Amino acid sequence: MNGVIAIYIFMLAGFTGYEVISRVPVILHTPLMSGSNFVHGIVLVGAMVALFNAQGTLELVIGTIGVALAAGNAVGGYVVTERMLEMFKSSGKRQGGGHH
Repeated sequence: MNGVIAIYIFMLAGFTGYEVISRVPVILHTPLMSGSNFVHGIVLVGAMVALFNAQGTLELVIGTIGVALAAGNAVGGYVVTERMLEMFKSSGKRQGGGHH
């Protein structure tokens, strides 16, 4: 695949993603994002495969940056999900819980 086709696919995916997400109702954004955490893991695996196949110094640097960003994205998705789930707990449990 040459570079022009790769850039075209990247731009098309970005445009399509923006259009799809912009049409999601606001109330569904958080559940949708927490449900798509598996995608972050797939991106991380893809970045690791690309890093494994890197052959030059520039490719190694770009691959390492890609793995770091993908790992941060995966961790961030789970942190956001945890914070979202905290909002749905009752206030008694959040403040220290069991007043027996």
